Amino acid sequence: MAFAEISRVYLDYNATAPLRPEARSATLEALDVLGNPSSIHAEGRRARAIVEEARRAVAALAGVEPRGVVFVSGGTEAANLALTPAIQAPERKGPLTRLILSAGEHPCVLRGHRFAPEATAIAPLQADGRLDLDALVELLARGEGGPLLALQGANNETGVLQPVAEAAALVHAAGGIVVCDAVQLPGRIDLAAATSGADFLFLSAHKFGGPKGAGALIATRSDLSIAAPLLRGGGQERGARAGTENVAAIAGLGAAARLAAAEAATEATRLAALRDRLAQAVRETAPEAVVFGASAPRLPNTLAFAAPGVAAATLLIALDLSGVAVSSGSACSSGKVTPSHVLAAMGIEPELAAGAIRVSFGWASRDEDVDRFVVAFGEALAGLRRRRGVA
Repeated sequence: MAFAEISRVYLDYNATAPLRPEARSATLEALDVLGNPSSIHAEGRRARAIVEEARRAVAALAGVEPRGVVFVSGGTEAANLALTPAIQAPERKGPLTRLILSAGEHPCVLRGHRFAPEATAIAPLQADGRLDLDALVELLARGEGGPLLALQGANNETGVLQPVAEAAALVHAAGGIVVCDAVQLPGRIDLAAATSGADFLFLSAHKFGGPKGAGALIATRSDLSIAAPLLRGGGQERGARAGTENVAAIAGLGAAARLAAAEAATEATRLAALRDRLAQAVRETAPEAVVFGASAPRLPNTLAFAAPGVAAATLLIALDLSGVAVSSGSACSSGKVTPSHVLAAMGIEPELAAGAIRVSFGWASRDEDVDRFVVAFGEALAGLRRRRGVA
């Protein structure tokens, strides 16, 4: 059977989610709207109305005021915009002087900040994948001036939920600011609850059923601002991000945000049932398999595991040929299977980490997808064992 003829099962939602029909419709309808949202004529006002309706939807999802939402192209741009010494807050007399990065952050955070190397520090993870709060306390006490902490709401590779509220309390007591990568949260758990205490958070539409190329940086307090925008020009987005807004993509983001807000509770339960059923099946097929972050609170949609002695690249190819799409972790490494800095930060042995794969569910996932994965995984594992001469 040709590759294109295989009925595919998509289980890589943490990389990108299928476009939701409602988001598709909103995007297509907005493409037919003529005006520039900065124009004052009727056509411009119609485009502006689409943008502001989406802003209200994203704000409602995050539990903030609409004026705190700045539309950007996605998580990477949001990180580069927010991770700067130039965050202004009434309680701050000067710029932030140092950046603390959780060791498990996404590459767009680890590499996308605007702090000098000598002003940055890495906060370690515990063995379960959560931020080491005791180490954070030491880092906060060690430096001078205002700290900025970058901390994910949930890790994109393991699904481990981070202690955002606890970390934020420590950082605020030290006169600092918290920026939370919340990309993996919408459509899976309650966004506002999971990011409680963060001063800024950011989202990417395509992770929860919106179009690629749209995202948002969200200030949770009305008195916060960024004095040094990345894009300067016509002053769009209240001066935080110049350039004509991508009205169609923003419309799709707004539609996906409304769905994520409405479905958070029910989806969390449904996705957790799929994840747990898959975990049980993996244990039955490969009793030696190790689930990463199993002892920590995790996203309900994510299962990251490895079968000792099985290379991730080999397993991914076998599953792909069987029509099942999963990944080995972050999708931001040019399609390469590279060692995971997240698992290394958790103290996972390199040999085991080299076999890590990630299965992630989402809005269109069904019980049948679990069944297909279990069959494909069992067949792939049996084939690999036969080639190695293992019963």
